[in-house]
Amino acid sequence: SWITIGHPSVIEVLSHAGFDWLTIDMEHTTIDYSMAQILISTIQSNGMAALVRVSKNDEVYIKRVLDAGADGVIIPMINNADEARKAVEFVKYPPEGKRGVGLYRAQQFGLNNGFENYKKWLNESVVTIAQIEHIDAINNIEEIISIPGIDGVIIGPYDLSGSLGIPGEFDNSKVISALS
Repeated sequence: SWITIGHPSVIEVLSHAGFDWLTIDMEHTTIDYSMAQILISTIQSNGMAALVRVSKNDEVYIKRVLDAGADGVIIPMINNADEARKAVEFVKYPPEGKRGVGLYRAQQFGLNNGFENYKKWLNESVVTIAQIEHIDAINNIEEIISIPGIDGVIIGPYDLSGSLGIPGEFDNSKVISALS
């Protein structure tokens, strides 16, 4: 499910609904990094994975939510292979990526071999999802999903329909054709 209200009680309610993961939306909400960290830890303490949709394909946004402990990221407006490749580079540590190193919550603040444990987990287990929200992305979908480290895609129907000049018209044949 999608978390757009920055309050731990929302997660506590959803934890009883049987979700495997919850996504914190930092693109279209007022949820900031401090609240995201609280929500991430609340999600994880309720036995679910915590994904975060960042506001854009940006190294700083991505590493901050991963350093806060997110289990994965959803990155909006990935339209081609180069953008997908950059997203993976921002998520992964070298040699798979180019992410800088910090010692924060995810790395157990540098204690108990935390960075080495996290580095291994991150490069093997973190989820990187490209959000497909434009007709250009639909046209480039095969190259986007071929990038190593892109674990999945999610369609953003509102922006996709907008890129076709028909925002919100999901039953329009142009949208249906783009999704086929």
